[in-house]
Amino acid sequence: MERPFRARLLAGDLLVGTIVTLAAPEVAELLASAGFDWLFIDAEHAPLGFRDAQALLQAAGSGCPCLVRVPAGEEVWLKKALDLGAAGVIVPQVHSAEQAERVVRLCKYPPQGTRGVGVARAHGYGNRFGEYMALANDQVAVVLQAESAAAVRNIRSIVEVPGVDAILIGPYDLSASLGKTGKLADPEVTGAIATVTEACLAAGMRLGAFGIDAPAVRPFIERGYTLIAAGIDTLLLSTAAGDLLSGIVQPAP
Repeated sequence: MERPFRARLLAGDLLVGTIVTLAAPEVAELLASAGFDWLFIDAEHAPLGFRDAQALLQAAGSGCPCLVRVPAGEEVWLKKALDLGAAGVIVPQVHSAEQAERVVRLCKYPPQGTRGVGVARAHGYGNRFGEYMALANDQVAVVLQAESAAAVRNIRSIVEVPGVDAILIGPYDLSASLGKTGKLADPEVTGAIATVTEACLAAGMRLGAFGIDAPAVRPFIERGYTLIAAGIDTLLLSTAAGDLLSGIVQPAP
Protein backbone atom coordinates (compact mmCIF):
# COMPACT_ATOMS: atom_id res chain seq x y z
CA MET A 1 0.00 0.00 0.00
CA GLU A 2 1.32 3.47 -0.93
CA ARG A 3 2.49 5.43 2.09
CA PRO A 4 0.55 8.63 2.84
CA PHE A 5 2.05 11.80 1.39
CA ARG A 6 2.96 13.23 4.79
CA ALA A 7 4.82 10.06 5.75
CA ARG A 8 6.85 10.25 2.54
CA LEU A 9 7.55 13.95 3.12
CA LEU A 10 8.77 13.40 6.67
CA ALA A 11 10.88 10.44 5.57
CA GLY A 12 12.76 12.69 3.18
CA ASP A 13 11.60 11.10 -0.07
CA LEU A 14 12.22 13.24 -3.14
CA LEU A 15 8.74 14.42 -4.12
CA VAL A 16 8.50 16.18 -7.48
CA GLY A 17 5.33 18.02 -8.37
CA THR A 18 4.15 20.87 -10.55
CA ILE A 19 1.85 23.84 -10.08
CA VAL A 20 -1.73 23.76 -11.36
CA THR A 21 -3.43 27.09 -12.05
CA LEU A 22 -5.95 26.23 -14.77
CA ALA A 23 -9.50 25.37 -13.71
CA ALA A 24 -9.65 22.40 -16.07
CA PRO A 25 -9.87 18.92 -14.55
CA GLU A 26 -8.23 17.51 -17.67
CA VAL A 27 -5.04 19.41 -16.80
CA ALA A 28 -4.79 17.79 -13.38
CA GLU A 29 -5.67 14.41 -14.90
CA LEU A 30 -2.92 14.70 -17.51
CA LEU A 31 -0.29 15.90 -15.05
CA ALA A 32 -1.13 13.15 -12.59
CA SER A 33 -0.85 10.55 -15.34
CA ALA A 34 2.57 11.98 -16.31
CA GLY A 35 3.93 10.54 -13.08
CA PHE A 36 4.36 13.53 -10.76
CA ASP A 37 4.50 12.61 -7.09
CA TRP A 38 2.12 15.42 -6.18
CA LEU A 39 0.30 18.44 -7.56
CA PHE A 40 0.45 21.99 -6.17
CA ILE A 41 -3.08 23.43 -6.53
CA ASP A 42 -2.67 27.20 -6.41
CA ALA A 43 -5.71 28.86 -4.85
CA GLU A 44 -3.64 31.89 -3.82
CA HIS A 45 -2.51 33.48 -7.08
CA ALA A 46 -4.52 31.53 -9.64
CA PRO A 47 -8.20 32.29 -10.34
CA LEU A 48 -9.32 29.05 -8.69
CA GLY A 49 -12.35 28.79 -6.44
CA PHE A 50 -12.78 25.90 -4.05
CA ARG A 51 -15.23 24.17 -6.39
CA ASP A 52 -12.47 24.35 -9.02
CA ALA A 53 -9.95 22.98 -6.54
CA GLN A 54 -12.22 20.06 -5.68
CA ALA A 55 -12.65 19.19 -9.36
CA LEU A 56 -8.86 19.22 -9.77
CA LEU A 57 -8.41 16.90 -6.78
CA GLN A 58 -11.03 14.55 -8.16
CA ALA A 59 -9.37 14.51 -11.57
CA ALA A 60 -5.92 13.85 -10.10
CA GLY A 61 -7.34 10.78 -8.40
CA SER A 62 -6.19 8.87 -5.36
CA GLY A 63 -2.83 8.02 -6.91
CA CYS A 64 -1.54 11.61 -7.04
CA PRO A 65 -1.77 13.58 -3.78
CA CYS A 66 -2.56 17.28 -4.04
CA LEU A 67 -1.54 20.11 -1.75
CA VAL A 68 -3.69 23.24 -1.91
CA ARG A 69 -2.03 26.60 -1.48
CA VAL A 70 -4.63 28.64 0.37
CA PRO A 71 -5.06 32.40 -0.11
CA ALA A 72 -4.01 33.03 3.52
CA GLY A 73 -3.48 31.16 6.77
CA GLU A 74 -7.01 31.82 7.98
CA GLU A 75 -9.46 29.31 9.41
CA VAL A 76 -12.00 29.47 6.60
CA TRP A 77 -9.42 28.74 3.87
CA LEU A 78 -7.60 25.99 5.76
CA LYS A 79 -10.82 24.25 6.73
CA LYS A 80 -12.20 24.34 3.20
CA ALA A 81 -8.98 23.10 1.59
CA LEU A 82 -8.65 20.16 3.95
CA ASP A 83 -12.34 19.25 3.76
CA LEU A 84 -11.91 18.94 -0.01
CA GLY A 85 -9.63 16.00 0.66
CA ALA A 86 -6.28 17.66 0.03
CA ALA A 87 -3.26 15.75 1.28
CA GLY A 88 -2.15 18.97 2.92
CA VAL A 89 -1.96 22.72 2.66
CA ILE A 90 0.68 25.21 1.61
CA VAL A 91 0.32 28.41 3.60
CA PRO A 92 1.80 31.65 2.22
CA GLN A 93 3.21 34.63 4.08
CA VAL A 94 4.04 33.02 7.43
CA HIS A 95 6.36 35.46 9.17
CA SER A 96 6.60 34.25 12.77
CA ALA A 97 6.41 31.27 15.10
CA GLU A 98 3.12 32.60 16.47
CA GLN A 99 1.59 32.50 12.99
CA ALA A 100 2.99 29.02 12.44
CA GLU A 101 1.49 27.77 15.70
CA ARG A 102 -1.92 29.15 14.76
CA VAL A 103 -1.84 27.50 11.33
CA VAL A 104 -0.98 24.13 12.84
CA ARG A 105 -3.81 24.43 15.38
CA LEU A 106 -6.28 25.21 12.62
CA CYS A 107 -5.16 22.13 10.64
CA LYS A 108 -5.46 19.65 13.50
CA TYR A 109 -8.62 18.26 15.02
CA PRO A 110 -9.08 18.45 18.82
CA PRO A 111 -7.40 17.79 21.14
CA GLN A 112 -4.28 18.66 19.09
CA GLY A 113 -5.90 21.69 17.50
CA THR A 114 -9.11 23.49 16.70
CA ARG A 115 -10.00 22.36 13.17
CA GLY A 116 -13.73 22.48 12.65
CA VAL A 117 -15.54 19.20 12.11
CA GLY A 118 -17.65 18.89 8.99
CA VAL A 119 -18.81 16.20 6.61
CA ALA A 120 -17.28 16.67 3.18
CA ARG A 121 -15.35 14.98 0.40
CA ALA A 122 -12.40 14.27 2.72
CA HIS A 123 -14.73 12.20 4.89
CA GLY A 124 -16.16 10.24 1.98
CA TYR A 125 -19.23 12.47 2.29
CA GLY A 126 -19.84 10.75 5.62
CA ASN A 127 -19.13 7.16 4.55
CA ARG A 128 -15.55 7.27 5.89
CA PHE A 129 -16.10 9.84 8.62
CA GLY A 130 -14.66 7.81 11.50
CA GLU A 131 -11.68 6.59 9.49
CA TYR A 132 -10.77 10.09 8.31
CA MET A 133 -11.17 11.62 11.78
CA ALA A 134 -8.87 8.95 13.24
CA LEU A 135 -6.13 9.45 10.65
CA ALA A 136 -6.28 13.12 9.62
CA ASN A 137 -4.03 14.58 12.31
CA ASP A 138 -1.27 12.15 11.36
CA GLN A 139 -1.73 12.29 7.60
CA VAL A 140 -2.43 15.93 6.71
CA ALA A 141 0.74 17.81 5.73
CA VAL A 142 1.31 21.39 6.86
CA VAL A 143 3.76 23.27 4.63
CA LEU A 144 4.60 26.90 5.37
CA GLN A 145 6.14 29.38 2.96
CA ALA A 146 9.15 31.45 4.00
CA GLU A 147 8.90 34.40 1.68
CA SER A 148 9.66 37.57 3.62
CA ALA A 149 12.50 39.28 5.41
CA ALA A 150 10.59 38.74 8.67
CA ALA A 151 10.32 35.01 8.02
CA VAL A 152 14.06 34.83 7.45
CA ARG A 153 14.71 36.67 10.72
CA ASN A 154 12.37 34.32 12.59
CA ILE A 155 13.11 31.09 10.77
CA ARG A 156 14.87 29.40 13.68
CA SER A 157 11.81 29.76 15.88
CA ILE A 158 9.39 28.88 13.07
CA VAL A 159 11.07 25.53 12.39
CA GLU A 160 10.78 24.59 16.06
CA VAL A 161 6.98 24.73 15.99
CA PRO A 162 5.55 21.19 16.39
CA GLY A 163 3.36 20.14 13.50
CA VAL A 164 5.16 22.14 10.82
CA ASP A 165 6.19 19.52 8.26
CA ALA A 166 8.15 21.55 5.69
CA ILE A 167 9.24 25.04 4.76
CA LEU A 168 8.75 26.05 1.13
CA ILE A 169 10.88 28.90 -0.15
CA GLY A 170 8.92 31.59 -1.98
CA PRO A 171 11.83 33.12 -3.91
CA TYR A 172 9.95 35.82 -5.79
CA ASP A 173 8.05 37.25 -2.81
CA LEU A 174 11.21 36.94 -0.73
CA SER A 175 13.19 38.94 -3.28
CA ALA A 176 10.45 41.61 -3.30
CA SER A 177 10.46 41.77 0.50
CA LEU A 178 14.19 42.47 0.36
CA GLY A 179 13.75 45.21 -2.24
CA LYS A 180 15.24 43.04 -4.98
CA THR A 181 12.12 41.98 -6.88
CA GLY A 182 12.87 39.15 -9.28
CA LYS A 183 16.62 39.38 -8.71
CA LEU A 184 16.99 35.82 -7.49
CA ALA A 185 20.77 35.80 -7.97
CA ASP A 186 21.29 38.94 -5.86
CA PRO A 187 23.63 38.19 -2.92
CA GLU A 188 21.07 39.45 -0.40
CA VAL A 189 18.43 37.10 -1.80
CA THR A 190 20.73 34.09 -2.03
CA GLY A 191 21.99 34.87 1.47
CA ALA A 192 18.44 34.88 2.84
CA ILE A 193 17.71 31.56 1.15
CA ALA A 194 20.93 30.15 2.62
CA THR A 195 19.84 31.28 6.09
CA VAL A 196 16.53 29.45 5.72
CA THR A 197 18.25 26.38 4.29
CA GLU A 198 20.77 26.15 7.11
CA ALA A 199 18.14 26.61 9.82
CA CYS A 200 15.90 23.92 8.34
CA LEU A 201 18.69 21.41 7.81
CA ALA A 202 19.95 21.97 11.36
CA ALA A 203 16.45 21.34 12.75
CA GLY A 204 15.72 18.34 10.52
CA MET A 205 12.95 20.31 8.82
CA ARG A 206 12.05 19.29 5.27
CA LEU A 207 12.67 21.92 2.61
CA GLY A 208 10.69 22.77 -0.50
CA ALA A 209 11.34 25.02 -3.48
CA PHE A 210 9.82 26.14 -6.75
CA GLY A 211 11.61 26.50 -10.07
CA ILE A 212 10.35 27.09 -13.58
CA ASP A 213 12.26 24.14 -15.05
CA ALA A 214 14.63 21.28 -14.25
CA PRO A 215 17.83 23.41 -14.23
CA ALA A 216 16.17 25.82 -11.80
CA VAL A 217 15.26 23.15 -9.23
CA ARG A 218 18.34 20.93 -9.55
CA PRO A 219 20.55 23.13 -7.30
CA PHE A 220 17.91 22.97 -4.57
CA ILE A 221 17.81 19.17 -4.74
CA GLU A 222 21.59 19.10 -4.46
CA ARG A 223 21.32 21.18 -1.27
CA GLY A 224 18.94 18.73 0.38
CA TYR A 225 15.53 20.05 -0.70
CA THR A 226 13.02 17.23 -1.16
CA LEU A 227 9.66 18.91 -1.80
CA ILE A 228 10.00 20.19 -5.35
CA ALA A 229 7.49 22.15 -7.45
CA ALA A 230 8.85 22.27 -10.98
CA GLY A 231 7.07 24.30 -13.62
CA ILE A 232 3.54 25.64 -13.98
CA ASP A 233 0.79 24.20 -16.16
CA THR A 234 0.52 27.38 -18.22
CA LEU A 235 4.25 27.55 -18.89
CA LEU A 236 4.44 23.84 -19.68
CA LEU A 237 1.70 24.29 -22.29
CA SER A 238 3.05 27.48 -23.84
CA THR A 239 6.65 26.23 -23.90
CA ALA A 240 5.71 22.94 -25.53
CA ALA A 241 3.56 24.78 -28.07
CA GLY A 242 6.37 27.21 -28.84
CA ASP A 243 8.89 24.40 -29.25
CA LEU A 244 6.54 22.55 -31.58
CA LEU A 245 5.94 25.62 -33.71
CA SER A 246 9.60 26.58 -33.91
CA GLY A 247 10.40 23.04 -35.05
CA ILE A 248 7.99 23.39 -37.94
CA VAL A 249 8.30 26.99 -38.97
CA GLN A 250 11.92 27.79 -39.72
CA PRO A 251 13.02 31.43 -39.58
CA ALA A 252 13.54 33.07 -42.94
CA PRO A 253 17.19 33.07 -44.11
